[in-house]
Amino acid sequence: MLRLLAGGERRLGLSDIASSLGLAKGTAHGILRTLQQEGFVEQEAASGRYQLGAELLRLGTTYLDVHELRARALVWTDDLARSSGESVYLGVLHQQGVLIVHHVFRPDDSRQVLEVGAMQPLHSTALGKVLSAYDPVAHSEVLEAERKVFTPRTISELDQFEGVLDLTRARGYADDVEETWTGVASVSAPIHNRRRMPVGAVGITGAVERVCKDGQLRPDLIAAVRDCARAVSRDLGAGRF
Repeated sequence: MLRLLAGGERRLGLSDIASSLGLAKGTAHGILRTLQQEGFVEQEAASGRYQLGAELLRLGTTYLDVHELRARALVWTDDLARSSGESVYLGVLHQQGVLIVHHVFRPDDSRQVLEVGAMQPLHSTALGKVLSAYDPVAHSEVLEAERKVFTPRTISELDQFEGVLDLTRARGYADDVEETWTGVASVSAPIHNRRRMPVGAVGITGAVERVCKDGQLRPDLIAAVRDCARAVSRDLGAGRF
């Protein structure tokens, strides 16, 4: 039904849709009503005819943005994994969390699991903090969502969390040292598009003993992640910043 509406040069009425798909009018109307409730289809008030809705178009644009982001990041994330010796993740905002859209394995012979498609929390991970700090939509969603405590180091109290986001914006990166997973540390930086809007975040994750030194993130890893984020942003047309 969506393909039919997408391929038409004009809005279609219920009879047109039902006959084209070989459906009873009642069945077609029920499907259209469901799609309309989700914003995937819109009905013109005057004629009663149907067309694709704004929500479906928005989803399509999001897919294209994510596809371009991943394509532009491939070379740079591979380089980051090689130079850092750690796993690299590329994440975007999705349903009050971080969706992993690209994952480069740590360059060693250890057994690893591909995490593309996995979700991470916004409030405790480095990727999530970056998105929450730079993306107004992510910021609104993280304030509304439950900020679950995963470890004794997780920051869930609102005032403290806002302070973390202020610090993230001030220094240009976010960290997660055993706030989500015990023994694991991460650092992440924002990626911007040609309109200088945040479209994702890139970061590395590894064991605390490798990623940190004397309890602090290694400066060379922070610099490498920020360089990677800037390189991807430039490839997306963001220019120098």
